[in-house]
Amino acid sequence: MFEGLRFKHWSSECDADGIVVLSIDRAGSSVNTFAREVLDELNEMVERLSFDLPKGLIIRSGKKAGFIAGADISEFEGYAEAGTVLDAISYGQRVLQGLARLRCPTVAAIHGHCMGGGTELALACKYRVASRDPSTKIGLPEVKLGIFPGWGGSARLPYLIGAPKALEFMLSGRSASADYARSIGLVDAVASAELLIERAREIIWRPPSRPVQQRLTAWATNTWPARQILAPIMRKQTAAKARPEHYPAPFALIETWRRGGSLSQRLKNEARGVAKLAQTSTARNLIRVFFLQERLKGLGSGVDHGIQNVHVIGAGVMGGDIAAWSALRGFNVTLQDREQKYIDPAMQRARKLFEKRLKTEDRIKPALARLTSDVEGKGVAAADLVIEAIYENAEAKEALYKNAEPDMKSDALLASNTSSIPLNELREAVAAPARFLGLHYFNPVALMPLVEIVRHDKLDAANEKRALAFCKAIGKLPVPVKGTPGFLVNRILMPYMLEAVRMYGEGIPGPVLDKAAKKFGMPMGPIELADTVGLDVAASVGKELSEFLNLEIPKGMETLLESGKRGKKDGEGFYKWEDGKAIKPEVDPDYTAPDDIEDRMILPMLNESVACLHDGVVDDADLCDAGVIFGTGFAPFRGGPIQHIRDTGAEALKQRLQALEKRYGPRFTPRQGWDSPTLKEDA
Repeated sequence: MFEGLRFKHWSSECDADGIVVLSIDRAGSSVNTFAREVLDELNEMVERLSFDLPKGLIIRSGKKAGFIAGADISEFEGYAEAGTVLDAISYGQRVLQGLARLRCPTVAAIHGHCMGGGTELALACKYRVASRDPSTKIGLPEVKLGIFPGWGGSARLPYLIGAPKALEFMLSGRSASADYARSIGLVDAVASAELLIERAREIIWRPPSRPVQQRLTAWATNTWPARQILAPIMRKQTAAKARPEHYPAPFALIETWRRGGSLSQRLKNEARGVAKLAQTSTARNLIRVFFLQERLKGLGSGVDHGIQNVHVIGAGVMGGDIAAWSALRGFNVTLQDREQKYIDPAMQRARKLFEKRLKTEDRIKPALARLTSDVEGKGVAAADLVIEAIYENAEAKEALYKNAEPDMKSDALLASNTSSIPLNELREAVAAPARFLGLHYFNPVALMPLVEIVRHDKLDAANEKRALAFCKAIGKLPVPVKGTPGFLVNRILMPYMLEAVRMYGEGIPGPVLDKAAKKFGMPMGPIELADTVGLDVAASVGKELSEFLNLEIPKGMETLLESGKRGKKDGEGFYKWEDGKAIKPEVDPDYTAPDDIEDRMILPMLNESVACLHDGVVDDADLCDAGVIFGTGFAPFRGGPIQHIRDTGAEALKQRLQALEKRYGPRFTPRQGWDSPTLKEDA
């Protein structure tokens, strides 16, 4: 059948029963992605199969881990710049349509990650079987790139599993485990990784029929009346989470589905919709954010971190959750505090984390076994990494280092989770400063992807690389930063937060300030954020930065602290909190907010971002944008603070800062760096 043909990225074999197995193994890449030449080879194979039909076709991955990660984003970015997205999408659709039209049973055998174009290839097959391995995740995450599935995903999935589940799946961008995918009808069967191909062969010989209820749901929710009723509901639900002017893709997806039509018409509408979205600034910036994320992931590559045992000192919210996350990711962890009563809450939170992430008891028990209470601190001697996570007090931290360091192994790393204290100051108390660094996690540890790798002038570069590799091993995004006060994220975040608190003290309602920040694109308003972080933490970091950045702690925050109202953790701060949610007061409908509140909050962040770049807090503008996006949630569709400055115009923003300076004082004085060529649009 394929005699004499040579393929670079695909291989084939035909068994005695006439079943062909196609294996994708993209040459020169650790993961499978659909570059154009990979798609070209698939197209040639499908054409030949259509003339010489096998008994059945199985498509699998030739990689040890992962099915297909999706389209090649670098190529897609090139299509967007060249204005040829529609042609590229239409070609991909034709290739997968050729696969869908084969007059034989076709099965996608999915093991490991299956994303975007990989899932769309699977949907073009008549059947899908997935391995039960925890690494198997199936998704259509294109909305995270500012587009939606364009190779038939949006045209096929609603008609397979029903519109409500399909749209929720695509709108969220979340991935599904094999078992969940089976429960909603996305895959037809699950099997162990070892028996995956055998199960695929069984499906070819005995094709399964879809449950009647699934077929009825798929039909009923895609009729013309159902689409006209459901689409406005979906739009309203989506608008509660994202603004259409910020993130147009989810709304375009809903509208494309609402229009319906034959499969051919749905594919045309899909291709046109995605091509239009690809030209938006949102898509351009979200694709940039994707590459920033890939860069951070790559910082920890190619180095052996040499860490098996982690000892965490301080079992508070941060220390306890750092310990739990490390154990979740496979490290042996000992957790130390003054008394067992301080460790117990952390162990309880750890169990909840393991139950949520690992699901089954056979996976939860080993994780629990990896996390051990250690009041006496015996774990220090065996640790390859010791993490200090006590309260923000330089003297207390320095005393801890002097006590712990004599018991540490000579090659063990010593790290502080300090959120703002300069490392050049703390390392004075360390006997071997070359192995000392900052590992600054963000709260909540399980949700925030960023870790700042904090440098100082005596840090050994090899130990920095080990720390980067450790962050990669625990699934975090590391960004190396200079150890000056506040590092990167808190230095940029605090002026924004404190200016909002100042305006709150001036009488501007908290919900108005939060709404203005969210309108700009922040994930959470600054008043709610201050309560969430903890007013005590915000005040502590603010004081550390006050002299360095000429900041003042607003009186309203100090008054609340004096009355014991630290925010969410106490049930009251600026807002009252119930069941983990802020209870925000109603705002007088006749209230009119000042027209400069957005500038007063956002421009200080941009100003400090420019200063951080000028002062060398990070190595370049991309790392600044990455750190601020993944550390603060800064509007991803804007591409980061530096990219936003480029898009808006540095001179215009500088003039707006100068106007605020005249009106409100020197805290708005433009910092050094606004004239840098890095801020130009084409930088």
